[in-house]
Amino acid sequence: MTRAAGLDALSAFLSGPGADYAASRNTDRGRAAAPTTSALSPFLRRRLLTEEEVARAAIRALGEHGAETFVSEVFWRTYFKGHLETHPETWTRYRQGRDAARDRLAAEPGLRRTYERAIAGQTGIDGFDDWAAQLVAENWLHNHARMWFASIWIFTLRLPWELGAAFFLRHLLDGDPASNTLSWRWVAGLHTRGKPYLARRENIRTFTQGRHDPAGLDEGATALTEEAPPREVPLVPGDAAPEGRIALLLHLDDLHPESLPLGAARVVRVGGLIASAEEAAEPLRAADAAAMTDALARASAHFGCLPGPVEDGWAGDLPVVTPWAPAGPSAEALPTGCHRIRRDWDERAWPLSTRGYSRLRRGIPTILG
Repeated sequence: MTRAAGLDALSAFLSGPGADYAASRNTDRGRAAAPTTSALSPFLRRRLLTEEEVARAAIRALGEHGAETFVSEVFWRTYFKGHLETHPETWTRYRQGRDAARDRLAAEPGLRRTYERAIAGQTGIDGFDDWAAQLVAENWLHNHARMWFASIWIFTLRLPWELGAAFFLRHLLDGDPASNTLSWRWVAGLHTRGKPYLARRENIRTFTQGRHDPAGLDEGATALTEEAPPREVPLVPGDAAPEGRIALLLHLDDLHPESLPLGAARVVRVGGLIASAEEAAEPLRAADAAAMTDALARASAHFGCLPGPVEDGWAGDLPVVTPWAPAGPSAEALPTGCHRIRRDWDERAWPLSTRGYSRLRRGIPTILG
């Protein structure tokens, strides 16, 4: 999990399947076939590649019209982060709901059996069981399969959505708090209230090219409900980097230190904070560690200073500067008193992400301009 690998993957996508992305992206051809999506999200999740450089590279390679659908999908990741930043109660509710659902597993044997069959891929539902096995084995699922899986989990198996979101966070290489939590809420009909995403047999049959034909799906389910949607709060402003010597603290939500807007600050010490999701399986933790090692090596070369372990007193009397960490494990693990630097991309996009995606989508030309 390195930036160099991400750049290679970006180049391969734009010179090959990227031209057919809009037409083919919803088709899941199966585990043995080349993906119809870019498969760049593990790099974007850790910002080994930034959303901005990927979007601009796509426009250069494919033209504005040819890149339009792909660029819009890249902006979904930015949108989810901005929406969670302005609705942090969403993340709190997810964790509370997850913990409550785990308590139910201990108290309700029937629910526990259904849950255990679901994560083991033993429900008997065609497609769903294969996706569960693929998720655990490969730490990856096609985006369309994720939607089908989540819908079947919620509306056919009647399992708490928070347990499904935690299952994804445990195994997905690209899982992050914003995209994962809000995508599950969207499928459930909570993010766009009253409008659930329902997995349909014909749709699955069509977009798996006939490989899967699941019977017994609840295609007439109603959306989940909650007393009130999470409250919107003002976007907390980012900090300016202080001038002079600083210690730079990297974390898993932004591992491209070379492009951070540091102004007149001079990095003389650099460290890395690894705060993986608490559910994360070993392959994800290994990927996080490899990504951090790569970022620290690049930071050392770029700033001309050796990285050191982050422990008490690691920064001495230097001010500590860190990239902005969206809601999630990294933000919760950052020490107090850090100067949190927000990228211009987020400054422009997040204020347009407080409601539905359409507002941000309309702003894409201005943000890119």
